[in-house]
Amino acid sequence: MVHISRPVLWINTLGTGVVGMWLTGAFWQWDALALLLWLTLPFNLLIYGVNDIFDQDTDALNPRKGSLEGARIRASEVRAIWISVLLTNVPFLVWFAVTLPPAALGWIAAYAAVFVFYSAPPLRFKARPYLDSISNAAYAFPLVIVPYALGADPVWAAAIGLMAWSAAKHTYDAVQDIDEDRGVGITTTAVRLGPRGVVAWSGAWWALSTLCFALVNIPVAVVNALIAGWLLWGLWRDPRPETGHRLYRYSIAFPYVAGTVAGVQLVVALTLGLYR
Repeated sequence: MVHISRPVLWINTLGTGVVGMWLTGAFWQWDALALLLWLTLPFNLLIYGVNDIFDQDTDALNPRKGSLEGARIRASEVRAIWISVLLTNVPFLVWFAVTLPPAALGWIAAYAAVFVFYSAPPLRFKARPYLDSISNAAYAFPLVIVPYALGADPVWAAAIGLMAWSAAKHTYDAVQDIDEDRGVGITTTAVRLGPRGVVAWSGAWWALSTLCFALVNIPVAVVNALIAGWLLWGLWRDPRPETGHRLYRYSIAFPYVAGTVAGVQLVVALTLGLYR
């Protein structure tokens, strides 16, 4: 179950939740503990467990499955995965329903629903061009959920910027799966646009994210623009799924680098009392 939850990608949920807490002006708040725990194994198991259940056909053709980049499950494991998703998530959701304000609960409900129906029918956003990309804006929701849970207002420029960033990255990363998705009849944004079209689509979203980040922090915006530009240039020069796979390791590193630039500044400012 840990393998299915893809620990290397937990930064997209837990890291975002921690930054959301820091943006309230506090280095640590005990009231955020349950949310941050939920954003580790439980919620990532929900995202990727449900995804693996409904993507067994395409995953069987995907050579990167069964590695650090994702599990390859067996049909006999589906029931155990569903049970694990429920056992790890339902207690947290019940606790949140009792303890958190309505604004936070609304965003939590949207967060969970988007990721379930990204993979699950009847909505299955994954197989709907453009909706598959836009739905991944939900990765930014902890920047809204955590502040509301702690009685603070979200930093909307940061939240909207991360929503745009997430939409861009999803489509960029899907380039490596174009052949497998096309082979089983799934039309993603990457399949519809092709690698060159993805450069334009993801480039536009990353440009928007850079503008939003610049309203909050210039160094983060600069790092975002440099890494995104380099990834896009690499795909533009060699527009093939194989290039997307070769660059994927650097795409995985993207949030670690940009998050570190943001996080170090926030920690220093909070420690020195420069940010409240």
